[in-house]
Amino acid sequence: MNFIDKINNEIIIGDGAMGTMLYSRGIFINRCYEELNISQPEVIKEIHSEYINAGADLIETNTFRANAVNLSKYGLADKCEDINIKGAKLAAEVAAQADRKIFVAGSIGPTGLILENESEYQRQQAENSFALQAEALAAGGVDIIILETFYSLTELLLAIDTVKKSVDLPVVAQFTFDSQKSYKIKKATPQVVAKKLNNSKADVVGTNCGAGPAALLNVVEKMIPVVDKPFSVFANANVSEMHEGRLMTLGASPEYVAEYARKYAQLGAKLIGGCCGTMPETIAEISKFLKGVVAENRSKIFAAENVEILKPVPLEKRSRMGKLLASKNINRKLVSVELSPPTGIDPARVIQGVKLLKEGGVDFVNIPDGPRAVPKMSPIATAKLVKDATDMETIVHYCCRDRNLLGMQMDLLGTSAMGLNNLMLITGDPPKVGNVHTASPVFDVDSIGLINLVARMNGGKSITGSNLNSQTKFVIGAGCNPGAVDIDEEVRRFEEKIIAGANFFFSQPVYLPELFHNFLVKTEKYSDVPLFVGILPLASLRNAEFLHNEVPGMQIPNEIMKKMRAADSKDKQRNVGIEIARDMLAEVIKFPRVKGIYLFPPFGRYESVLEVMEGM
Repeated sequence: MNFIDKINNEIIIGDGAMGTMLYSRGIFINRCYEELNISQPEVIKEIHSEYINAGADLIETNTFRANAVNLSKYGLADKCEDINIKGAKLAAEVAAQADRKIFVAGSIGPTGLILENESEYQRQQAENSFALQAEALAAGGVDIIILETFYSLTELLLAIDTVKKSVDLPVVAQFTFDSQKSYKIKKATPQVVAKKLNNSKADVVGTNCGAGPAALLNVVEKMIPVVDKPFSVFANANVSEMHEGRLMTLGASPEYVAEYARKYAQLGAKLIGGCCGTMPETIAEISKFLKGVVAENRSKIFAAENVEILKPVPLEKRSRMGKLLASKNINRKLVSVELSPPTGIDPARVIQGVKLLKEGGVDFVNIPDGPRAVPKMSPIATAKLVKDATDMETIVHYCCRDRNLLGMQMDLLGTSAMGLNNLMLITGDPPKVGNVHTASPVFDVDSIGLINLVARMNGGKSITGSNLNSQTKFVIGAGCNPGAVDIDEEVRRFEEKIIAGANFFFSQPVYLPELFHNFLVKTEKYSDVPLFVGILPLASLRNAEFLHNEVPGMQIPNEIMKKMRAADSKDKQRNVGIEIARDMLAEVIKFPRVKGIYLFPPFGRYESVLEVMEGM
């Protein structure tokens, strides 16, 4: 399959930064990195290999600044053709040794000659430079040309036209939006750039570099709706600095970049890689995070389909929990506690814990579905065993990670038949966070699509729109994160979940009342939807650091971390964790919108939950 066919049908993962990798090997930034193609070719090949092993489907040649204008600064202008041919051959050689198809992209950056008022001489000089570099890269065996980190739209458009005239190869054209004042791009808004590039001869258009993944997301959201060509995004790990005409970012968070890569893919980007500050571990994370995203996009189409359904059973008649949620006469906060399923087949300890919680005044127990992608007993089976043994009201978590749509409908029909009518529907942690790294994610739908599916079943319709000859009576729960980094995106998804059919929400653990209050303000128009606030007592400083750094969607504020660090023993840290949870509980139960509390027992210690409940 050639590059164009590939990118039209699936997501292609690009590589990461070359400059960052060379710097990490002790090669100082005052060197001409492109000359290393000749003087240290094995180093360049090693870097290409590392990116391929990390999951990259496309690697870029070490030729970003290998134009005659830049090379002349190092006295290497006469080596321009050799450096580019060598760079292409090194990448092609490594790609040929891979066990799968790897595309080689010839990297071409700006000359810096063309801004807003260039002379005809400068224009001709830049045009000659682009032509020479493109022809040399083609001679070396590249599959495509990638034009990247261009701040001047005039120069990028000239580069596109020149390359297309010079070689018969697909062209990826990427513009860079940045706050640096060395380039005048006042009129180059994302929409304007997108329209210009879409009307050019480029085969793929997009953006790279700039001010970090979050800032780039705002750019991508504005550009993608304007274009009808495949879109590419190569984000920095963070904000970059200029060194000798090369933007470099030293330091990166692979998970952070990968999470935004998934957002780009969900918006429709088809070529996704890393720019400054990204390394092989970043690309490995991107590769893992992007598995299943194509199917996840299909879920949005699924969620938007209109199917005529029956009127669902009233909430108060679906389950005991439904009755409590619908009641306006309860003068207390409801309490649900998360109950982790057993890792084996013996439910005795779990059942004993439920009895303890029931005696302590807990209203429901909610049972997660393979939390953190670790295999445990099915939450459906666990809920049935708990209900039969204790008559405790249960909430079954059900995630999209492990089953396709066919399996989901079968599971849910069985769940309904067993009288387990309370559900918490979530997308689920990706397999990469768990201990079965060879597991494949499914993600036929995301949580919004799954909520829509269950709402249909409550209306008597199957996934295909056919009649079920009965109606399920599910009370539909969904998750939310008041402390999300991108709070506006979280609010948008909160609204979509309600529109899809969510009846109540459980939040991620909250540690600062002001963050929670901000979330309530932003979702005020949905004040009638029951909301349970997550409270997780921190067991230790190490536990807090793990949750903050390793658990998707969790953020522990600095103020809380400082309190945990101030305790000089594990016992003291546990007590501080209980105190923090109690304080938070005392604050959030004051909010009228809070229907209940969602308590997480740290490491299955239900006694800690009961200690926190004393604060009520």
